[in-house]
Amino acid sequence: MVIMACMKTIVILISGGGSNMLAIARAALLHEWEEKLNARIAAVISNRPDARGLTLAADMGLTTQVVDHTAFADRADPRTAFDDVLRQTIDSYEPSLVVLAGFMRILTPGFVVHYEGRLLNIHPSLLPAFPGLHTHQRAIDAGCRFAGATVHQVTTELDHGPILAQAVVPVLADDTADTLAARVLTQEHVIYPQAIEAFLKAIG
Repeated sequence: MVIMACMKTIVILISGGGSNMLAIARAALLHEWEEKLNARIAAVISNRPDARGLTLAADMGLTTQVVDHTAFADRADPRTAFDDVLRQTIDSYEPSLVVLAGFMRILTPGFVVHYEGRLLNIHPSLLPAFPGLHTHQRAIDAGCRFAGATVHQVTTELDHGPILAQAVVPVLADDTADTLAARVLTQEHVIYPQAIEAFLKAIG
């Protein structure tokens, strides 16, 4: 008797253009994650109904959903109320892995703990340097010769989870925050799918 292993499911959260999501989805097809890793992208969820990434995901045949954070503005605790509904939506797909791909919301500790060990993020700096926002300008202002991106597990401390992968890019003399961001983003599209693939292999 052949026993089939349960399919590993991935839920990707986005807020905007979805370029990292697209890189991940393309890698899943190119490297045949479903056939070789028994893993598939179950859904792409956005907190913004106008996120361009939703269209890109749908064009690739992926299931999409919206949990609009603005719908919770009148709640006594809007952040927790939003996270509760988002968690319920994600859990309907029984995820093995939840991937933050340009998801521009700070998640509550309860949400993060719920997905402990299976929640990944990519941050546009060489952590532990420059957690938080405005990373590229901060790197330039600090006179850094190198910048980059970090894939890490998410913990309740912002941008401080275990590091899974990093990519380094030079900071050029004439760089602006925008030009440096574009160079870093190119590397994000490389290392994020690689880190996810390695994570999927590690969990068996």
